[in-house]
Amino acid sequence: MTRSVLFLAASVALSGCALKGDVRRVEAQVQQLTAESARADSTRVAQLEHVIALLDSLVFEQRRIATAYGDMRSDMTEVQRQLLQIQELAGQSQARLSELRSQIQMRQDPLAQSPADPLSPPPAQPTGPTRGAAPAQQRPPAPSGPTLSAQELYDLSLQQLRRGSPETARAGFRKLLQDYPNNALAADAQFLIGESWDQTNADSAKAEYELVVQKYPDSRRAPAALYKLGLNAERRGDLEGARLYYLRVVSGYPRSDEAELARAKLNSPDGTEP
Repeated sequence: MTRSVLFLAASVALSGCALKGDVRRVEAQVQQLTAESARADSTRVAQLEHVIALLDSLVFEQRRIATAYGDMRSDMTEVQRQLLQIQELAGQSQARLSELRSQIQMRQDPLAQSPADPLSPPPAQPTGPTRGAAPAQQRPPAPSGPTLSAQELYDLSLQQLRRGSPETARAGFRKLLQDYPNNALAADAQFLIGESWDQTNADSAKAEYELVVQKYPDSRRAPAALYKLGLNAERRGDLEGARLYYLRVVSGYPRSDEAELARAKLNSPDGTEP
């Protein structure tokens, strides 16, 4: 009886020791796993921070490239605007040269038409002698047909337009179109008729610019007329119509100066972009 009790007590003691050892081993394994998990989490955090830093760098570079591209487009638009101004100044210089040439011709021929109003007809001559006056020598009738060349009509009409006389300028340009319909200056004359209406009658300007596109589609004035039509529509608040005109400039005349201006309009945030 005594031996059985002692054996049982020894077994219980050994069993208790075994349980404590297992618990310690499990605790050690848990601590090891926790440490390894912490190291893995730290590594992942470092990798994520590196990826985030790369993304921030890419976003910064993308914004910098976009800003540089926008600045480049603005510079190109400014260059195009300056070229148009230079072309206009060149036209004014040509008009001034034509005016000086007309003045020289008038001094050489005292019977020439006065340049103050070069598009007006000459004063009517009396058909018979005046009572008490000696009969004047009969002058030969003026030859029929145009008396000015296409270039002279164009230069004088442009001069009147620059001086602020659009009605006189329009009369001269229409005379050019009537007398020289196939001349190389006909497209320019038609375009400038539209330009003479820009500030006073948008509907008339629109009609004249559309004639440029219809009658002279291969001229350098055709893309300019389409761009003017886009500006006209934009001023009226017709943004969709303006966008269509700008698209016609870009698609039909991609290498023209006006195509760059139209692209800038299409990419602007004012509502004309596609």
